[in-house]
Amino acid sequence: MWRAIVARLVQGHRTIKYPRKPAPPLSDRFRGRPILADLSCPSGCQACIEACPVGAIRQDPRLMVDLGRCLFCLDCALACPRGAIAHSAEYRLSARAREDLVAPMAEDGALKAAALERRMRGLFGRSLKLRQVSAGGCNACEADVNVLGTIGWDLGRFGIQMVASPRHADGLLITGPVTRNMELALRKTYDAVPEPKLVIVVGSCAVAGGPFIGHAEANDGAGNLLPVDLYIPGCPPHPLTILDGLLRLLGRLPRGA
Repeated sequence: MWRAIVARLVQGHRTIKYPRKPAPPLSDRFRGRPILADLSCPSGCQACIEACPVGAIRQDPRLMVDLGRCLFCLDCALACPRGAIAHSAEYRLSARAREDLVAPMAEDGALKAAALERRMRGLFGRSLKLRQVSAGGCNACEADVNVLGTIGWDLGRFGIQMVASPRHADGLLITGPVTRNMELALRKTYDAVPEPKLVIVVGSCAVAGGPFIGHAEANDGAGNLLPVDLYIPGCPPHPLTILDGLLRLLGRLPRGA
């Protein structure tokens, strides 16, 4: 008992101070928003477009990337003969509308989801209960959602908690591409959440189907079945990306963050 108390005193306060202070440094291996680092890249080159396994890159007429589809792999960067594509350290990638996730690769900026309207912020801004639904996910996104409940992140300090029953929830947090076997379960879970309710999708699978896009046994994400209030892309998204999206939705981040 005393050893445990002494250990806690020695360790001190271990929860990150974000968002009161800047975000903690990310690993050198972190892959944020893919960008076109060399603007002189010839428009006729299709190497990155052909290399993308999910069709996330297109020419229109500028080189565009669909962050909702993007797996944040290195295939496009490795395929580029000029080495013009790189991953930035930008972790702020959430959006309220699906089309907002499609952005020019020549830009390296944050995607900052707009907050809920005033009435909904009044209901959920200080207390948000979510039922997490893994709709056929590989457990990568689920693992990073779970990280937010650890002592280092302490999601509960923002009034955001995961609950066991949809009847006790204010909304759903969905991961996975929504396989056919999970479609009915997801619909029933959504129907069990009392109105008004929110739907938050986390990860490229839940946003657009991930590597299972077009598969006969998947629904290409939750947006084809339910109204979505927040999209958080990534494969999987970093816990900081998820936290940033949730706090933006609730209007809990300082102005200019």
